Amino acid sequence: MLWYILKLLVMLPLIAALVWGSLKLARGAQDRFAAKQGPRSVRVIETQMMSPTLKLAVIEFHGREILVSVSRGGIARLAEAPARQQAEGAA
Repeated sequence: MLWYILKLLVMLPLIAALVWGSLKLARGAQDRFAAKQGPRSVRVIETQMMSPTLKLAVIEFHGREILVSVSRGGIARLAEAPARQQAEGAA
């Protein structure tokens, strides 16, 4: 029984350190790959949860803002308008 507890006290911190190191490496790799992609043509401006299974999202694509509904059944375009200019310095 003493041998089991000793192994447990040694292995638990070792496993925790391996998990932490793996997460740090994954985050670093994700940041490096995201930086290499360059400018994107699609940008999510805003999302709003309407219910646990329904979300509304405003997406900017090639100078247009598109309102879409996202649910378990799929994605549906609801409306489209010209992109608004971002007000700089507005509080």
